[in-house]
Amino acid sequence: MSETEYQNDHVLLLNQALESGSLYQVRQMIKTLPAAGIAHLLESSPPKARTVLWQLLDKDAEGEVIQYLNEDLQGEFLREYDAAEVAELAIRLEPDDLADILQQLPRQVAAEVLQAMDEQDRQRVETVLSHDEDTAGGLMNTDTITVRKGHSVELVLRYLRRHDEIPEMTDNIHVVNRQDMFLGILPLRELLVSDPATLVMDVMRTDIEAIPVSMPAEQVAQLFEQHDWVSAPVVAENGKLVGRITIDDVVDVIRDSTEHSLMSMAGLDEEDDTFAPVIKTARRRAVWLGVNLVAAALAALVIYAFQDVVDQLVYLAVLMPIVANMGGVAGTQTLTLVIRSIALGHISPSNSAWLVIRELNVAMLNGLVWAVGMGLIAMFWYGDPLLALIAGAAMMFNIVSAALAGAWLPLFLRRVNLDPALAGSVVLHTLTDSIGFFAVLVLAQAFYL
Repeated sequence: MSETEYQNDHVLLLNQALESGSLYQVRQMIKTLPAAGIAHLLESSPPKARTVLWQLLDKDAEGEVIQYLNEDLQGEFLREYDAAEVAELAIRLEPDDLADILQQLPRQVAAEVLQAMDEQDRQRVETVLSHDEDTAGGLMNTDTITVRKGHSVELVLRYLRRHDEIPEMTDNIHVVNRQDMFLGILPLRELLVSDPATLVMDVMRTDIEAIPVSMPAEQVAQLFEQHDWVSAPVVAENGKLVGRITIDDVVDVIRDSTEHSLMSMAGLDEEDDTFAPVIKTARRRAVWLGVNLVAAALAALVIYAFQDVVDQLVYLAVLMPIVANMGGVAGTQTLTLVIRSIALGHISPSNSAWLVIRELNVAMLNGLVWAVGMGLIAMFWYGDPLLALIAGAAMMFNIVSAALAGAWLPLFLRRVNLDPALAGSVVLHTLTDSIGFFAVLVLAQAFYL
């Protein structure tokens, strides 16, 4: 049974237990789930069941569970706590996870939480909070193990044994000088098999480039993918070691990026709560619906400008949606490909022109094929060769225009610092609809009137 099927079965069983009122059974079932599984259960439950589940959750587990919830749910539960209670929840959290949670709170409450923490933990969290959350500094964990290159392997091993535990996902020990400048890494696999008398400088790796603290999170994820890292050191501009990033944080970046691209195309937030209240959900979606209404009105203006043509050639109303729809599909194919390539870091100024030309050639080939198909459909329906020629030419023109728009729009939007996934879709469909309508109506006006 897969993890997803296992979680879904738990959701079903817990809902059945809730409906039957067997709260003791629910509490016992919750205890068998890991923190991430409980968070999944909460996100998969309607509001009333969610409230009951949270009340049944052990207090000691609340802090671990809340870090896995989406931002909406985090805010909903945290609003019920004062600063001291939030600080107590944060005891078991890593600085980067706690920083994410504090960013969901009002500034005054976040400041009170920081004041309620001990000085060492507060400094660690403030270090993370001082960086943008979408950069390496916002992702990193400040809990690192460092040694000097002049230490022996035996000394390093004795130092490690003094700890009750080492930070999770520690696969390397970082080597620094007395000023904490990053020099390299000492892999645990090398440390454990080396002669105790060997010096760290003889087994350390110096070919590892640390991640700059200001590097965007997407680029960090790409580096982890390319090098199969489990963790990576993070350095300030002066080369001083300030923390490390682990693979679990990178997985979150990849997941969030995927959800963002998918949800943004519909004008939704990747952190939206699936079971949010009706009014809250309607309010959020209303904004995007308004944007699309304006876009649709702009496309309709093209038809309005040619109202006389439509009145005299009514059958154009049947052909125009087909032409516009085919252009929309062709443009969306290109748009999706380019947005994905941007997200993966495949597109650069040196190859973007080649991609646009490639998409133009593909569109011309497909445009020719489907222009013939459109012409045959128009001929079959109306028996008018001239109308078939107009419909085919409009189809060809719209598919080629749509592909060019789909390739160029994301590149342009990225250049002006707009999200291609969010703005690209609505702009593209407005263009393809307008161009499709315009092509059919202009050609019809030129040849029939």
